[in-house]
This record gives sequence, structure tokens and C-alpha cells, in this order.
Amino acid sequence: MKTKLTALDRAHPAASAVAEAAALLQEGELVAFPTETVYGLGADALDPLAAKKIYAAKGRPSDNPLIVHIANTDALAVLAREVPASAYALAKRFWPGPLTMILKKSAAVPLETTGGLDTVALRMPSDLIARALLETSGIYIAAPSANASGRPSPTRAEHVLEDLNGKIPLILDGGPVEIGLESTIVDLTGETPLILRPGFVTLAMLREVLPEAAYDPAVLAREQKQNLVAKAPGMKYRHYAPKGKLRIFEGNLEDVVQRVRQEAFAKQREGFCVAVLASEETKDRYSEFSVRSVGERSKEETIAANLFHTLREFDHLGADYIFGECFYQEGLGEAIMNRLLKAAGYQVEPAVPSERKS
Repeated sequence: MKTKLTALDRAHPAASAVAEAAALLQEGELVAFPTETVYGLGADALDPLAAKKIYAAKGRPSDNPLIVHIANTDALAVLAREVPASAYALAKRFWPGPLTMILKKSAAVPLETTGGLDTVALRMPSDLIARALLETSGIYIAAPSANASGRPSPTRAEHVLEDLNGKIPLILDGGPVEIGLESTIVDLTGETPLILRPGFVTLAMLREVLPEAAYDPAVLAREQKQNLVAKAPGMKYRHYAPKGKLRIFEGNLEDVVQRVRQEAFAKQREGFCVAVLASEETKDRYSEFSVRSVGERSKEETIAANLFHTLREFDHLGADYIFGECFYQEGLGEAIMNRLLKAAGYQVEPAVPSERKS
């Protein structure tokens, strides 16, 4: 299969290109397209065979549920049952936008789309290309991130092409995405609204609408949970990982810099290709290594936007080992560290240099 790449103006997507993509979706084929968060790999959410094509193209485990993208809130009554008032309250505040809600699925949604679960993940994107595709196709679009399973999520069309070239017929290229991290996922099927994946919509923002909202304990864990039922994408399997071994250090920033340098020098002396994940504020401290700045600590949205692209750059460098800094803060910083933890296989260590440990 030859993969076609079609460039679009994000603000004014060409109707002919959108119509071509919509026709493919209606025929049960796959199309990659930008959203405000990351690029998605779309298929007809109500077509079991089309959903299976997503899993096959990505190499994605079949028990990892897909997010269904919708054009309006009328879809809630079609795709979900027993829709709580909290869902409409969140939709009014955050849709269109980077928030996914977990609800009890209706009979209309096949188990192939939900990873075998009796729940469905729903989101209304704000990106104009995504919205045009939804409206033109007239279907609900199941769309996980458009990358090979386990790889850093795609924030540019070239990332999609890198992973899925020859596996899908069409990629709509809208340029770099705006946010760069996948949507916040909140589970509304229990008594307490629980965040299953942090994102741009933070816990504090959710509590402005639902004061009782909280994190699912699995989200805050510093280790991968075994035998976990993945109620949302990204909960169970290793994600976002570069090919090299990524180790993250946390603590006082000066200690972090010193520990990263110490570990990077050690591996460099052993003959390995070493790289460093730094910030704008610290990148000049690592001039002896291949260093990449992921953004400004004072502007965490820049870190979110650049994170996955930077992780992919380390693959292009051929890095055997990548040593990086923590970026933990409240709010969006929690989402950034959630992705870094998974990318590092939870290899987060104290930053105090070994010679100073007691």
C-alpha cells in the first residue's frame, strides 16, 4: 500500500482533501489526521472490521480501548447509556477540547472499539481539520494516536509517516499540533469522577465543575501496575518510549544537572552514544553531549508541545542512553511527568550524586 500525504491549511482545510479522507473512512479504511492534542489514526467507530484495522496497523494490543471522536453532544445519547448530568456539565465547559469522558457504552458501539469493555471513551476535538472530517464523513471516528504502539505519540505528520508508511492509505498533514500531549481522560462510570490520564485539562480545572473529582491511584503510581484492566488508553502498556534507555532524575535542579552529567560521562566513557533531555534553562550545562531542549520550565506548555518530538529526535541520533531532568509541577506538569515516567519505564531516580549519598 502506498501512503499518500496531503498538506492542509489548518485554519481553512480544503474541502476536496477532507472529502477524500471522509470517503475512505466511509469505506472502512484508515486515515491519519491532526487534532489539537496529537495526530489520530481514524476509522469508523461503529465498524468492527475497521476498528480491527487500527489495531493491526499500530501493532496495538486488542484490549487497549480506542477513543471515539464526535462532532456534537447529541452523540452521547447514541453511543452511551445512563449518561450522567456530570457528562453534560463537563461537555459544556470543555468541549470542543482536549477532554475524553469514559461512559457506559450503548449497544451501538462494538467491543472491537472498546477493547472488550462495557465502557466507551468519547471526545469532541476542537481542531478544525478533525471537525471538518467528522462533519463531512457523518460518522463517529475511533482514533488512537497515529503511531506504532509503544512509540512516542505523533505531533507532526512526518512522525505518522515514519511509523505507518505503507500501512495506511492517507495522512492529512496539518503541521505541528497545538498541545502535544493526549487528552485528559476522566471516568464518569463510578461514584467519584476519576482522572485515568492527565492532560491539558487539569484536576483543578475539572474540580471547578466537579469538586469531587480525583486521580485514579494507578495514575500517580511510580511503577507499572500488573494485571491492570485498561479502562483508558495508556494505562496498561509501555508507551512513548524512545529506542535508547531513558533515565530520569528528580530533586533539586542543581543536583539533577550534576547527576545527569555524572551518569552521561560514565556511559560516554564506556563507548555508548549518549544524549541529554534538558530545558532551555539548563541546556548549556551539557555541552559535552548531544543535548536537546524540550522547552522552558517557566512555560510548561512549550515542554508539552515538544516532548514527543524530542523523544523521537533521540532515535534519529542513535542514542543508546538518554539522561533527563524531571519537569514535575502541578497542573500540566503532572501530565508531562506521566508521559516521561512511561517513556522511561518508570526509571526515575533521586538526583543526589552518588558520592553524596549516605
